[in-house]
Amino acid sequence: MSYILKRMVTLLITLILVSIFTFGVFNVIPGDPALVMLGTEATPQQVQALRQELGLNKSLSERYIDWIKNFVRGDFGRSIRFAEPVKDLISKRIPVTLSLAILSLIMIFVISIPLGIYSAQKEGSLVDTIINVICQINIAIPSFFLGVLLIWIFGIIFKIFSPGAYIDYSEDFVGFLKYMIMPSLAIALPNIAIVVKFLRASVIKENRKDYVRTAYSKGNKERNVLYGHVLKNSLITIITLMGMIIAGILGGSIIVEQIFSLPGIGNLLIMSISTRDFPLTETLVIYLAFIVVFINFLVDILYQVIDPRIRLA
Repeated sequence: MSYILKRMVTLLITLILVSIFTFGVFNVIPGDPALVMLGTEATPQQVQALRQELGLNKSLSERYIDWIKNFVRGDFGRSIRFAEPVKDLISKRIPVTLSLAILSLIMIFVISIPLGIYSAQKEGSLVDTIINVICQINIAIPSFFLGVLLIWIFGIIFKIFSPGAYIDYSEDFVGFLKYMIMPSLAIALPNIAIVVKFLRASVIKENRKDYVRTAYSKGNKERNVLYGHVLKNSLITIITLMGMIIAGILGGSIIVEQIFSLPGIGNLLIMSISTRDFPLTETLVIYLAFIVVFINFLVDILYQVIDPRIRLA
């Protein structure tokens, strides 16, 4: 319990520090939210009245305390650009990013784990070399170019889907899932390559250790040694890597969402920054920080499940 408690305290402290930094930065950079909302033709009296209504006349510390109180109650303020509650805006976008993340992660798990193990077992063979070359190419290709390539091949040439013709999940869920396959693939392919290379290297390293030779000398079958010992010890490295990948995807794959015109969290973040929508941007930054810290918290818990010795740390 002390291990979990320490990690929870770390999570809370991190979020508090991020909230202070985020609020401070967005309240000292140039730009008046009241003027943005009213437009350049607004009179000074109108701007002043709105500033008072928004609480912008208060000191920075007073505004931060009010913001945190509202944030804890689930009131994230109103978007300057969209003129609606930030909570409603984010709740509309999360299903898109979450669906993108789930589909991408399914592809990553289903393909990378078996392929990484197979490549390690065939070390030095022609098949292993081919897998390594393909993985290296996927890692080297930038995600934005990979997205454009998928649109060109499967959208324009083969016409499997219509680029830019996003279908909302509330209108046609099946059509929504079909459209999400290509952007999910654009995210999954580079990550599959990374996981395969890391898992391959980890399995090969474990295979050369003394405990593996001891297990074989006791008459254990290769399958039992692989899944009962080698893979279990290899998972520590992979869990760390997967935690980073999951946090990145859930945080919103900004480039992919832009290329495929997906109304997700990443796309919303770009719009909020470009229009100086401080309430929306601040909330999204806290959301991203929470995702990263929470995923790292779960990774720490998985560490102790796989290797109980970590509880002593």
